[in-house]
Amino acid sequence: MIDRATIDKIMDATNIVDVVGEFVTLRKAGVNYKGLCPFHDDTTPSFMVSPSKQICKCFACGEGGTAINFLMKHEQITYPEALRWLAKKYNIEIEEKELTDEEKQQQSDRESMLAVNEWAMKYFQDMLKNDPDGIAIGKQYFRSRGIRDDIIEKFNLGYALPKRDALALAAQKAGYKAEFLVKTGLCFEKGDKEKGLLDRYAGRVIFPWLNVSGRVVAFGGRLLDARTKGVQQKYVNSPDSELYHKERELYGLFQAKKAIAKEDRVFMVEGYTDVIAMHQCGLENVVANSGTALSIHQIKLLRRFTQNITLLYDGDEAGIHAAMRGTDMLLEEGMNLQVLLLPDGDDPDSFSRKHSAQEFREYIEKNATDFITFKTRLTVEGITDPVKRSEAIGGIVKSISLIPDQILRSTYLSELAQRLGIKEQTLLNSMNGMIAKNKEEKEKQAERDAERQGTQQEQPQFIGLHTIDEQTREVEKLLVKAIIRDGEKVIFENVETDDGGTTDMTVAQYVAYDLGADALSFHDERYNQILDEAVAHSGEPDFKAEAYFLHHPDMEIGQLAAELAIDRHQLGKGFELKEREGGLRQHVLHLVLDLRMDIVEKHLKEITKQLKEVGKDNEQMMKLLEEFKDTQQLRDALAKQLGNDIIV
Repeated sequence: MIDRATIDKIMDATNIVDVVGEFVTLRKAGVNYKGLCPFHDDTTPSFMVSPSKQICKCFACGEGGTAINFLMKHEQITYPEALRWLAKKYNIEIEEKELTDEEKQQQSDRESMLAVNEWAMKYFQDMLKNDPDGIAIGKQYFRSRGIRDDIIEKFNLGYALPKRDALALAAQKAGYKAEFLVKTGLCFEKGDKEKGLLDRYAGRVIFPWLNVSGRVVAFGGRLLDARTKGVQQKYVNSPDSELYHKERELYGLFQAKKAIAKEDRVFMVEGYTDVIAMHQCGLENVVANSGTALSIHQIKLLRRFTQNITLLYDGDEAGIHAAMRGTDMLLEEGMNLQVLLLPDGDDPDSFSRKHSAQEFREYIEKNATDFITFKTRLTVEGITDPVKRSEAIGGIVKSISLIPDQILRSTYLSELAQRLGIKEQTLLNSMNGMIAKNKEEKEKQAERDAERQGTQQEQPQFIGLHTIDEQTREVEKLLVKAIIRDGEKVIFENVETDDGGTTDMTVAQYVAYDLGADALSFHDERYNQILDEAVAHSGEPDFKAEAYFLHHPDMEIGQLAAELAIDRHQLGKGFELKEREGGLRQHVLHLVLDLRMDIVEKHLKEITKQLKEVGKDNEQMMKLLEEFKDTQQLRDALAKQLGNDIIV
């Protein structure tokens, strides 16, 4: 683990103009630099770099951040890898943090498992290339599928000998412990009466799984064609382990990530050979989820590279079913979704072997449809039964209701109304009802989760920030902006302390004090972490919140700080920060009051709802009315402080 002092040394040495200049031709533009954005097809220079603030931003596509963010996005590398890239560039020696004994053991075990997997991949490759059985059986299988040798190398394909303990014996002879052969899933222990290990993949061709950083985390093994007749389980995959969780990985992502970022689109297919065949055809921006339903983790992983996804499956019943799985989740996560079903009898593997990359692209461009059109054709068109037709239309409207982009929702709804000959207002009413119901269900679930965790607040005048609307979310964001930008600045001087002394109070300290008085916290844990760290460092004389968070070792915190810093500076005319109207203290006080007002307003709505549901329980009704009155008085007091008039 790279320690903080080394990270600071790297960031102090880094010049963002030098870093970006290695990949983008930059020209001076006043105090800044500009060039063609590397993250989209830029024809007029829209990518700005500020040497004074050490940040960059494209004003066309929105990409930007610090030198670290730029490298991670451009080179598709992790945060530690970006730090090491910069350290190498500036000849800085990496100093690793001293770990606890427990951390050392965990790191040691993980590294041992990665080392075993790396060795096993090379072992399987060696068997495929040099063992007589590997050449005659394994390589012949790949050649029968039309897979070239360069593609075999690209995907590190291999072969496991049919002898049931061949790998186990070879690994232990090479010095690898049985413990890690079992933990990685390469082997499993024999029955109770026998000692020793058995190979999981004996007699199979091997497909290694590389994570996004290129480390070997798992394997897939396929029985050869001659042995698959009547066998249900043709493929065996690594079990879940400390290295591998199937719902968090996508096959082929490491080989595809640069192409995905360049094309700004990813093709999702079902299996290993689909990915490999499409690469061989010349289409490299493709990954597979290997027959499992898409998970939220996989979608978020893909969103690092693109928001555009095309599901590419064969046109039979199984392909249609695969296309329908997880699609609502994709829409809800803001992915722009298209679907393409290939002609009957073809899957991506067979289709790509019959066509060139250009022909495949042209077919996709001509035949891919957005998901709403696909679902309409599949579930509504040709259905005459009124009940079934109504249910099918409701299912499509529900899918549209999950899309977070309001304009995109409206566009889809308008197209659906036109396609089906239904009044748009009718569909809109239905969709709004679904959105409200979905929001209510999420709020109830959040409250149930909070109760289970014992985090519900006891104070009747406030509700916790477990459920949150857009207005509250925006106020929270503005508060965190203030903390990142000015967290170390003093806004109250000579504040009395409990022991009779006085102290100065910074922006971060005031926000923490005010929210802490009623046990309130932000809904986003990143925000809470930022507040806690800003408070912890506020007493340090050289602490500058913005610089600290821009160079934060946590990738997510650093990226968030960069986004807010970019939003502040805008990298153009008037780049330097202008003092907020009314001063910093007034700005922060107003935001805190706004947040409290949002919470109180939400609580009033909750009480009103409970009053409607209380029935004839007079005692409970009186309690709720009293609580409503107290909360209303609190709202009026807050409004007075904010300078608003309350109309009852």
